[in-house]
Amino acid sequence: MHIGYVSSDEEMRTNAALSAVAESAKREGLALAGTVQPVDPGGVHEKCNIVLGLLPDGERRNISLDLGPGATGCRLDAAALEEAVMVVHDGLPSAQGLIVNKFGKQEAIGRGLVAAIIEACDRGLPVLVGVSPQWRVAFLAFANGKAIELPPEKAHLLDWLRAACPELPNQQAAPLSNLAAQA
Repeated sequence: MHIGYVSSDEEMRTNAALSAVAESAKREGLALAGTVQPVDPGGVHEKCNIVLGLLPDGERRNISLDLGPGATGCRLDAAALEEAVMVVHDGLPSAQGLIVNKFGKQEAIGRGLVAAIIEACDRGLPVLVGVSPQWRVAFLAFANGKAIELPPEKAHLLDWLRAACPELPNQQAAPLSNLAAQA
């Protein structure tokens, strides 16, 4: 089981690193399932506006409730999160790895993307997780000593992911007889 985690006091740094890793991995042909929280340069970053990028295609989904102007609290849209979780589960059979943007409150109580993390581990897939310092103790208890901390640096995270990802059967070179039959 390969579980790597990134934990930075700067949430945007973790989000940016995981998003960059997902983009680079896709360009390299690594098949990933999971979620990232895209960081748009120059964009307005509202803490209570949670938008996930769903891997592998990057479809964006807002998983926060609009509480209207003047609201002081954040509210997760649990139904929207569960829909995103279903997309992640559907992508696991064809994935070489899983990225989870955040192990947070939902995961700490056994919800959110916990089942996807467990399924990925059961399949022998590497899992890369963003963990906010506030939920680090809960994550380490969940991982039961099997997670390694990684620096929030794209190059290091990408190297770890490349080394840990199994090759998919359809990525192996096709026999010459198959190529001749297709011609």
